[in-house]
Amino acid sequence: MQICNDLPLEKKLEILSDAAKYDAACTSSGVDRRGAAGTIGNTSACGICHSFAADGRCISLLKILMTNECVYDCKYCINRRSNDVLRTTFTPEEICTLTIQFYRRNYIEGLFLSSGVRQSPDATMEKMYETLYLLRNTYRFRGYIHVKGIPGADPELIERIGYLTDRMSVNLELPTGSSLRALAPHKTRETILKPIRQIQRGMTQEALLLTDGKEKRGEMTQVSEGGGRPDRLLWEEMSSGAFPRPMRIPPATENAFSAGAGASKQPPLPASRGIRGDLVKGERPRFVPAGQSTQMIVGATPETDYQIVTVAEALYHRFDLRRVFYSAYIGINDDSSLPAVGTKPPLLREHRLYQADWLLRFYGFTAGELLDERRPNFNVFLDPKCDWAVRHMGCFPVEVNQADYATLLRVPGIGVKSAQRILKARRSAPLDFPDLKKLGVVLKRAHFFITCRGRMMYRVRLEENFVTSCLVDQNRKKNWQAEHGEETYRQLSLFDDMKLDMAPTVEDTRASVTGQL
Repeated sequence: MQICNDLPLEKKLEILSDAAKYDAACTSSGVDRRGAAGTIGNTSACGICHSFAADGRCISLLKILMTNECVYDCKYCINRRSNDVLRTTFTPEEICTLTIQFYRRNYIEGLFLSSGVRQSPDATMEKMYETLYLLRNTYRFRGYIHVKGIPGADPELIERIGYLTDRMSVNLELPTGSSLRALAPHKTRETILKPIRQIQRGMTQEALLLTDGKEKRGEMTQVSEGGGRPDRLLWEEMSSGAFPRPMRIPPATENAFSAGAGASKQPPLPASRGIRGDLVKGERPRFVPAGQSTQMIVGATPETDYQIVTVAEALYHRFDLRRVFYSAYIGINDDSSLPAVGTKPPLLREHRLYQADWLLRFYGFTAGELLDERRPNFNVFLDPKCDWAVRHMGCFPVEVNQADYATLLRVPGIGVKSAQRILKARRSAPLDFPDLKKLGVVLKRAHFFITCRGRMMYRVRLEENFVTSCLVDQNRKKNWQAEHGEETYRQLSLFDDMKLDMAPTVEDTRASVTGQL
């Protein structure tokens, strides 16, 4: 392993931004913070794209690792200890400089910071905390920040970073404990779930404080873990002990900031609250205001889709996660326990999992409705909603002028917004098929399952085989695009010229200068 920390900043950026591309959990939402005098940046509730364009025209997050050094030897990871790759590390000051300079050039609107585990989880999280403290207090950066939590780090560090960041995420890595033991023997389900639970409890306490209008400093609100039987796949290794109280970081850690402008002038932080230098007068620091997320690798281990969506459903219900991301495994390491290098990533399977995830979060479906032990994997030809509908033809057709909201959401081609529009529009007059098209309903799918004023759009046979064949024909092109995503879609890079070999014209130059491009 070759470690070079004296590389030029541009070379470090090239290495550590490329190493971060395998982490998918970096979209943003759930926080709205305006700019303020004396600060830099703001956030937008509509979210931030996580792709990068070479010319800076894409709203984006700077997506980097703090270091690609790692003491772990996870078999699926490009940065594992046994891989012979060039290693380097950003200093906190370098990350702050990149973030501010890129923001001023309109390349980015926020930062996504992850890291390999250098020396230990505590040592790594201390450096990440130092970076965020400098960015918020010295550089007064008010933009969006997403940080990856390191399992096994001190709960006090997790809490402090939670008051400096907008979103935190801790990767679940693999759906089951057995797969984690096989591919990541240095990690345990207990150490991964512990910070996830801590973040959830911190957010719940924050919600109680906002509701009550008062602060309960030094207290950890006890949150019920909810009823029901825990999912055996996810909770088989959960500790039954009480959640530990945050511990005070030793004083030596408080003054460990040796890099960065103004580091020696930084005051020590209270044990239970982080200080947000980007806040304006009257604002109170909030704990992870944009929520938390996680990521699971798909295709590296033999779990079924049913197992994966069941785990995701449990995460949403028991940990209040904002998002679960799914990452199709890319064969980058030669190992007998992994798919061979060069194996095609299961992009269509990843696509189906995201579709199912949307149904779980917004459409009222449960994992048991979409799949079961007899049908453990999604249909490769139909999306999960269409597949459920054709298997339940007895529930259709639905009269759109009478059906309730939950029933409308079950109709293929009717989404959340279009269902809401239908409920509002039909108060004035009965709806017909041209009206539904104006409201955003995808009639080429929906017309098999709905009626307007008691009649269908076309005379069709309401048989499972017939409707399935029609829907498969419609979805063939989309399925091909999802399955061959590496040819039609790809993550952009800061160093990607997007094949823009032609020099810009005079008109393009003038337009870019005047802001009209």
